[in-house]
Amino acid sequence: MFGMGHIEILIIFLIILLIFGAKRIPEMAQGLGKGIREFRTAMRDVQEEIDINPPPSNNGKNGNKKTAPTTESVAQNAPNNTGDSSTQQSAEKGADNKA
Repeated sequence: MFGMGHIEILIIFLIILLIFGAKRIPEMAQGLGKGIREFRTAMRDVQEEIDINPPPSNNGKNGNKKTAPTTESVAQNAPNNTGDSSTQQSAEKGADNKA
């Protein structure tokens, strides 16, 4: 492990134990664990914020199907009755006169 044998690692742990004491080492390990956990959650939050794709759904039925939002409004689907009725009437009169 990193070019160190078992004896060297044991000696380093004994020196740390003598310097910090038996009560202080668990507190330091707990603080280190909390710091790593907070770092991971912060990384995950940043990745979710940056990710433009929504997270995949849990049910596998949909697969990779994506639904596009509808952009048509009701006015676009309504029949076009905004034309000038006088032009329609004059066209009808012209057809009657020719017949």
